[in-house]
Amino acid sequence: MATIQFDSAEERRSASLLGMWLFLATEVLFFGPLFFGYLRGRLAVHEAFVSGSHHIHFWLGTANTALLLTSSLTMALAVERAKLGRGVRLMLSLTAALGTAFLCIKAYEYASELGEAASARGGEAMFYFLYFAMTGVHALHLAIGIGLVAWLWLTARRYGERYSMPVEVTGLYWHFVDIVWVFLYPMFYLLERYNA
Repeated sequence: MATIQFDSAEERRSASLLGMWLFLATEVLFFGPLFFGYLRGRLAVHEAFVSGSHHIHFWLGTANTALLLTSSLTMALAVERAKLGRGVRLMLSLTAALGTAFLCIKAYEYASELGEAASARGGEAMFYFLYFAMTGVHALHLAIGIGLVAWLWLTARRYGERYSMPVEVTGLYWHFVDIVWVFLYPMFYLLERYNA
């Protein structure tokens, strides 16, 4: 079996980053139909979306937004620390902890909203379906990101000076997941609540 050889570390880094950007492009295509479904539902049954939005927990969504934006900062700092060769494990720990806190709050939020969602009908049921589908897929992606960050933390000492590249690639994935939330938060927590 032939292996791909790179002429330099920079060439290997460029190939890895290109691979992650291509993967993220497929993720955009994956999320696209869900965003289109939301737009279509919002236009078709606007009042039901407004009603549904008033039953989800604004302050929990806001707290989760703060957690994810802070985790983006700690992930960016992890990338910089990996390039310097020191302090990366602390930043990775903080990133994983913030992501885990997000998932815990989201689990509590889901548990408190299931009763309302189960009794929803018509357009409001569509709102809840899209809410749970889109935020659930996002939460799954975040869980995968936490797993990747935990793996980086465990293998930090083994990679030595080549360590910054896997942290940088994982950082791209982490930031993508955060960007998806930056769109989901206003869609579900703000637009319908303040656009009644």
